[in-house]
Amino acid sequence: MIDLIARIKNFFLVTLWQDLPEQTNVIWRWLINSLRVTYIMIRELASGQLNLRAMSLVFTTLLSLVPLIAVAFSVLKAFGVHNQIEPALLQMLEPLGPQGVEITHNIIGFVQNVKVGVLGSLGLAILFYTIIALIQKIENAFNYVWRVKQARTLARRFTDYLSVVMIGPVLVFTALGITATVMTHSVVQTLQAIEPFGTLILLVGKLLPYLMIIVAFTFLYKFIPNTRVKLMPALVGATVAGVLWVTVGKVFAIFVASSTNYTAIYSSFAILFFFMIWLYLGWLILLTGSQVAFYLQHPALVQLEDRQFVLSPRLREKEGLWLMMVIARQFHNQQPALNVQQLEVKTELSSDSVQELLSMLVKAGLLVELVGDNTCYVPGQDIAEIKIHTILNSLRCAEEVDVITVDIATEPVIEQLFQRLDEAQEKVLSNLSLRDLVVDQLGNE
Repeated sequence: MIDLIARIKNFFLVTLWQDLPEQTNVIWRWLINSLRVTYIMIRELASGQLNLRAMSLVFTTLLSLVPLIAVAFSVLKAFGVHNQIEPALLQMLEPLGPQGVEITHNIIGFVQNVKVGVLGSLGLAILFYTIIALIQKIENAFNYVWRVKQARTLARRFTDYLSVVMIGPVLVFTALGITATVMTHSVVQTLQAIEPFGTLILLVGKLLPYLMIIVAFTFLYKFIPNTRVKLMPALVGATVAGVLWVTVGKVFAIFVASSTNYTAIYSSFAILFFFMIWLYLGWLILLTGSQVAFYLQHPALVQLEDRQFVLSPRLREKEGLWLMMVIARQFHNQQPALNVQQLEVKTELSSDSVQELLSMLVKAGLLVELVGDNTCYVPGQDIAEIKIHTILNSLRCAEEVDVITVDIATEPVIEQLFQRLDEAQEKVLSNLSLRDLVVDQLGNE
């Protein structure tokens, strides 16, 4: 028994992370990668970071739920599909059983009591601020999962968030309405009496709610993070989240049905108690699916067992200079400026490393951000005037900009040695500019 435990431990700590031979079977390779992602996901959940963000989203959701549905209700009312909000809420809160029905009726009652004319301009502004704060909180959670340090600009938040609130519900409920119309069409009704079409239509009808969940999750994973998310990882992550949603929902429904003791203890507060737990589980499932999509899009991090990749001082200078040259080359060739995602592809650096280096170079005035739909980067000065030793010094001393520096006592001989090193580097690189590097690189291509 002890030997078996040791073998299992060795497999998960050593064997699982070894490189697979090129002739490895595709199915076995897929199974190993799935085990790697599953192991990392369990470790991520055990660390508690996703739990904390899910908990904070529960609080924000409780504050923003009624205003969000009120705005969606007003928009949908203009299209005549506002009556579909209640069935959608009932389906979402189905694991709560009869209590889910009561919560749905209460929420709809609150929404119907929201009157824009009574709120006034200040109240309306607060209502929209509450909604935007919720979406911003969601974006921050997804950005953490995708290791994106830069959130959307203020202009992009306003346009993107409002498009989610205004257009998103219309598209979702229109799709539901079209689906319901198609399923009740006379042609479909006729086909139901003919086998195997009847069984197939019945199966599609049962699978449709789950497919809609997966489509909605895929949209969230593609749109919410402030980075480019590929469709296939988003779809796989959404499928995992959808399966978890259904599975956990059924287990939670059993828990609610058998928890008469909680109802006796908490009385009317038991409804809120269960509602908050389900909200927490829902957000945790969403973040877990997003984490799966992240690792599928960045398989190199899976191979590293998700260990944090930190650039050493030497690599920071080397990679930072390379990043500057890539951006300068685009500028020199009069090609469009690159954003963070494009720079990741060009340099093959991790998202963390690219954003860290860009931040250092922007603070040094060597790069300038072009704000738009996607923040792009161009040289902050004429590339013929940017000296190589200036770039290297900026990367080496980046942290000294944000801290209070004090004179630390050292031996005079140490000070002289470092001064001579700085002078020697400046002398060697004094006439070498960023443009010289770019032109030399172009000449070699």
